[in-house]
Amino acid sequence: MHAYRSHTCAGLNSSHVGQDVRLSGWVHRVRDHGGVLFIDLRDHYGITQVIADADSAAFAGLNTVRAEWVIRIDGVVKGRDASLVNPKLPTGEIEVYAKAFTVLGAADELPMPVFGEVDYPEETRLTYRFLDLRRDKLHGNMMLRSNVVRSMRQRMWDQGFTEFQTPIITASSPEGARDFLVPSRLHPGKFYALPQAPQQFKQLIMVAGFDRYFQIAPCFRDEDPRADRSPTDFYQLDLEMSFVEQADVFAAVQPVVQGIFEEFAPDKTVYADWPLIAYRDSLKWYGSDKPDLRNPIRMQDVSEHFRGSGFAIFAKLLENDGTEVRAIPAPTGGSRKFCDRMNAFAQKEGLPGMGYILWRNAEDGSGMEAAGPLAKNIGPERTEAIRQQLGLGLGDAAFFLGGKPEQFEAVAGRARNEIGRELGLTEENCFKFAWIVDFPMYEKTDEGKIDFSHNPFSMPQGGLEALMGDPLEVYAYQYDLACNGYELISGGIRNHKPEIMFKAFELAGYPASEVEKRFGGMVKAFRYGAPPHGGCAAGIDRIVMLLADEANIREVIMFPMNQRAEDLLMGAPSEPLSAQLRELSLRVVAKD
Repeated sequence: MHAYRSHTCAGLNSSHVGQDVRLSGWVHRVRDHGGVLFIDLRDHYGITQVIADADSAAFAGLNTVRAEWVIRIDGVVKGRDASLVNPKLPTGEIEVYAKAFTVLGAADELPMPVFGEVDYPEETRLTYRFLDLRRDKLHGNMMLRSNVVRSMRQRMWDQGFTEFQTPIITASSPEGARDFLVPSRLHPGKFYALPQAPQQFKQLIMVAGFDRYFQIAPCFRDEDPRADRSPTDFYQLDLEMSFVEQADVFAAVQPVVQGIFEEFAPDKTVYADWPLIAYRDSLKWYGSDKPDLRNPIRMQDVSEHFRGSGFAIFAKLLENDGTEVRAIPAPTGGSRKFCDRMNAFAQKEGLPGMGYILWRNAEDGSGMEAAGPLAKNIGPERTEAIRQQLGLGLGDAAFFLGGKPEQFEAVAGRARNEIGRELGLTEENCFKFAWIVDFPMYEKTDEGKIDFSHNPFSMPQGGLEALMGDPLEVYAYQYDLACNGYELISGGIRNHKPEIMFKAFELAGYPASEVEKRFGGMVKAFRYGAPPHGGCAAGIDRIVMLLADEANIREVIMFPMNQRAEDLLMGAPSEPLSAQLRELSLRVVAKD
């Protein structure tokens, strides 16, 4: 017999009754039923119930074991009485009567329980991540992640893509986040960077003549943490294609992503209709560039109904350039109680409140009437025009926000989501996707400078000619895939012509000399015949988070950092030794 096991803890069933077996695993739970011990023995594969009574030679020893000890059991398989069968376990028809046991690894008193899904402080969970990972839910999340990656790889190969690996140590590149810099020992005073993405390398692979590339790529960005974003590193399904337009990329990606969701969320509806929504429309309708389309509410511009109206706040506001009033329809939300709740929500968001109109039966029995402070101020004709534009009726309501869109869109988007949830309008148990397209190429910074709004390597729509006008009017062949309120994919058709690349960077304040210095490899490559190409990258962590129905991305990462970008288990970041600093020609300057 094998030194540690003849079967796994999920490998026994009624066909093994009467056989001598050997199992090894962790003590999941111990129950003493008056002279009969029941031990749930757990390994990677599952759980088997082990029993021992006073007649067993193993009884006295098994009386000493505690949760999470690693033990080996020798015993015989017995069938359970029909009334005691556990249909939830693959091994639920049998149990193993212990005849001998060996302690393979004793455990100290646990700092956190493994049995059950107790909600323990995250600091403890991350400090003892190896214990946390033993819990059933987290173990399942990690297996889900592994299987998703396996399926992704196979689907990409089936689509005619070839997997290549790109460097981890490289040069700094403006990808929209801070780099992690790595000092060079051989070149004192110079630094490598960990790649924010394999962007330049995958484009060079296209220039080198490989048609369809992909890899499961690690990416490193020194970012502030969020619930849906790791602060240090993450993995993405990275891909690039030659001789393609935007639609070709979409056609290649959808079967992979949709297939993943259908395979790993079989109990949910995965919608196959992926609409294309312009970035500017997404902000206008949903208040976000990653809209949750499970919520059917679409916001609308109702400025004309308030211009010159009796509601002075909006009327005066609309006298200023670049301002507007938007309405958030709230079907079935026409009650004072609900409107008060939404006002309280707005106040939590830092607003004085939200204006509203609700439509109800008139007290005098004359039919439907509009109620609320706004309705009184703007009169029945304007309120009726608003109702008709929004397609609302009796028992419905609408909420209003005004100002410069960039100042209120995000709050409006959150209000839209809250209204959808509160009123039960948001569809459950489904995934709805949308391509967000036509991103602006540039944006104005707080300092008034022109900078890239997204990926600097995207092709401007209209090519070089488009760059000769107002930069803020230029759109890029840049696109994102949104799903249920999350951005899953970002990509673009690339700029493969040196003259367009130089002009694009010039508008963002990069002289030709700086472009040559920072992106010399790409510029050089483009001068020797570059094909039109494009691609994208899908965030694996975020995809698994959605499939696992988790709200926090750390629940699907094996060894995540905490909210302060610290590894509590390994003690990173840590102070370097003086010898290490000398070897790298570095000195640490204390912060004031």
